[in-house]
Parts: sequence; structure tokens; C-alpha cells
Amino acid sequence: MMEQAIALNGVGNARELGGYRIGNRRIKRGVLLRTAGLDHIAPEAKAALQSCYHLQTVVDLRMTSERTLLPDPDIPGAQNLHLPVIEMEDMLTAIPGGVDPKLMKLFTDPKGDRMALFNMAYDNGFMNDRLYEGFLLDARGRAAYRAFFEALLALEDSRAILWHCTDGKDRTGCAAMLTLFALGADRETVYHDYMLTNVYNARTIEAVRQRVAPHDFPEDKLNALLIMCGAVAEVYMDNALEALDREFGGAQGYLSEALGVKEKETACLRQKLLTE
Repeated sequence: MMEQAIALNGVGNARELGGYRIGNRRIKRGVLLRTAGLDHIAPEAKAALQSCYHLQTVVDLRMTSERTLLPDPDIPGAQNLHLPVIEMEDMLTAIPGGVDPKLMKLFTDPKGDRMALFNMAYDNGFMNDRLYEGFLLDARGRAAYRAFFEALLALEDSRAILWHCTDGKDRTGCAAMLTLFALGADRETVYHDYMLTNVYNARTIEAVRQRVAPHDFPEDKLNALLIMCGAVAEVYMDNALEALDREFGGAQGYLSEALGVKEKETACLRQKLLTE
């Protein structure tokens, strides 16, 4: 089994924060779960979330259009919170001159031309290494992550929370980063957890690399495509943390000023989620 993995058949990038060392303590096992989308979850995995993990909350960080297309399954006993970090209109209004109506269909057609969708995103600057700054600094993202921490604070003893987006790496990765910092983790742990996506998605990433090799993509475009298809890159997290340093003096300042997660709340989270 891969490091940090949780056994959820049908769910990609399925792992937990449990076991990471924070000073002389560790994060509790089986409580903080991060995954890709749940739309293909196997019945036995649903049952495990209910009976083994005693799942209390599912936090869906996807856009409304993604959620409508591939809705989360109902997991008995678990509340499902939709907390979109970004919405389609946020992307579309940023495109000068609007979007070709033919390309609009790509957003709602899972069988559509994904390369055309990538080219549109790349050409309009969406696939760039400052992607996470918008997630963290824009009003919608702040509201989503603020509500995410409210769900963490409401977590009951012996219950679990699961958060996800589509690939479980960008919006989900930012949530994991903030959670780790709130619990007192160092940057090495944050980066380690973030980069594990490349281990979990290694086959997919290599398949994409091989498929586009004959097209001789420029390096920056190839890297952007790999990011869109399941990879992560340190520079994305570098720029996110640089933005938090610049705007709030660091992640702790962001938690306090932007999300309202003050010292009292972080102390509560550490008491709740850390063990000897």
C-alpha cells in the first residue's frame, strides 16, 4: 500500500493526513481524508466510509457544473457540503471577448474533446503556476475554505471528514495545505503531502506524456497539460505560499485574517486532531 493511502476502491488519489508528525505528536489516523471525485466509488468503499471511518462530513470543493455532471453519492450518516472554490462564471468572465459557444459545450460534455478544452484553458492563461492564488485570495475561495474550517471545527470525536475536488490535488491540495499549517506542520510536510499526488497518479501522468510525445509540445505547454491531467508541480505551491507571505505574512496570518481561524480555533483543532 502506498504511503498515506486509504483503501477506497473506485476513488482516485485517496489518502489521509493521519500519521504525519507535528512536533512530538502525530495527526490522528482515519480522520482527515482527501481524495479525488467520488462518482465511481465502489459499494464496499461507501460502506467502509460509513462503518469503519464513521464519516461525518463530505466537503465537495468542485464547481457547480462539475457537481451537476458527476454528483456525489449519498453516504448514510454523512452530511455533504458543497463549497465551490471557483465557479464557471469566474473563469468565463476573465476571458477577453467571451468564449466560442462551440467550446462552451466542452464544459458540460464528459466525452468532449479534452484537448480542445485544454487548449482554451492554456491559451487564456488558466493553466499557469499562479492558479492557487485565485483559489486562496478571491472572495469565493476564501468563503469556501472558511466554511471548510468550520466543518473541521464541528467534527465530533471518532468521526472523519473527507474533502475532494475532481482530481483531489489542487483545490483539495490547498485545503490539505491549510489544514496541515493550522495543525502546526512544517513546510517540508506540506510539500511532501502535496507532491504525493504525482506518486498516486504516476500511471496516468506517464500515459499522457507518451500520448503527446509525437506532438513535440513546448516544455511549458507540456507541463501545463500534465497538470491538467493529474500532476502537480512544486512551483504552484511555491507561488501560493509566496502570495500568503506577501498578503498576510504567512499561512497563519491567512488563516487568522482571511478565514477567521484564530489562535483559539487552531488550538481546538490541535487538541481534536493530534495524538501522542
